[in-house]
Amino acid sequence: MAGRIRWTAPFTWLGRVVRVPGEERRSLVQITKAAAAAVIAWLVATSVLKLPQPFLAPYAAVFLVQATVYRSLRGWAQQVGAVSVGVLLAAGAGQLIPSMTVALGLVVFAGLLIGSWRGFGDSGVWVGVTGMLLISYGNATEPVLLADRLLETALGAAIGAVVNAVVLPPLHGQRLREATSRLASAIGDLLEETAALVRGGEPVEAADRLHEGMRDVRSLVSDAEDAIGWTRESRYLNLRRGREARDEPLANLISLWSPLAQLIDAVSEAAQSEQPFRHPGEYARGVVGELLETLAEVARSGDPAKQDRCRALVEEIDHLLVTPTDEVTTSIGLGAMALPARRLVQRLEAD
Repeated sequence: MAGRIRWTAPFTWLGRVVRVPGEERRSLVQITKAAAAAVIAWLVATSVLKLPQPFLAPYAAVFLVQATVYRSLRGWAQQVGAVSVGVLLAAGAGQLIPSMTVALGLVVFAGLLIGSWRGFGDSGVWVGVTGMLLISYGNATEPVLLADRLLETALGAAIGAVVNAVVLPPLHGQRLREATSRLASAIGDLLEETAALVRGGEPVEAADRLHEGMRDVRSLVSDAEDAIGWTRESRYLNLRRGREARDEPLANLISLWSPLAQLIDAVSEAAQSEQPFRHPGEYARGVVGELLETLAEVARSGDPAKQDRCRALVEEIDHLLVTPTDEVTTSIGLGAMALPARRLVQRLEAD
């Protein structure tokens, strides 16, 4: 069975590419573009410019088909800069150091050291690698070949960046939509569990489960922040940026994290306290419980009618807090729950 699963995995992956416009399809598009960029770079270098053995041209082209257009263009500048420094190091070592072995070691050491400068980004390793290749191939003493290596790298990198920018430039809307769906569902589930604890229908141990749920939501918030970062970056210099998904709904869900954590801390404290005055009375708990359940529905669907109901329930809680009844006046717990609940309502309304 395990062998059959391994053999069929590629076909399953291709099936998802055909059926679902998700990560697999985006990966296939980028892979195809990288292959096309490598072929174009090779043809231009060999057939047009007549460069001898221009292996760096397709190599650079492949690496410049990045996840965003902005990264491709930034990578082009970084890679050309890194290769230029590597060429200069190799040229200097080839002229000044008679021993190839010594020159190789010094060029690699100096190249990797210089390449660690953050301005080179991920291309910094090219400083040492370029110098190493030129020294080991015996090109370091031939200025024409050094110039060829620099030209083919710049050419390949430029072709890779242009292909990525012009041919279906990558967008990350699908990642954004998936992160929004996951986070909205997790927040909704957590609000419903909190509502059950507030109403008193759950054992006190349920407070521990709430904190476990909070850790899960916090992890999803981190994923959501990454998705927003990728989406915003993908808009830079992107010809298809008008088709990119809006990130405001997900950013709004992320903003719920702070009041949600405060609310769960207040509910847990009230549920676990041995002092009755800290826990709201039964009627007040019912109002808060309904508010949290309605907020869960709003988080998942954004239903305006449910938002109106949330506002009405918040007003009722405010009324309970100022009404001099025996049930409420001694309740610290209701006041502690009311403020973060109000903030949740306000931030969901901002969507």
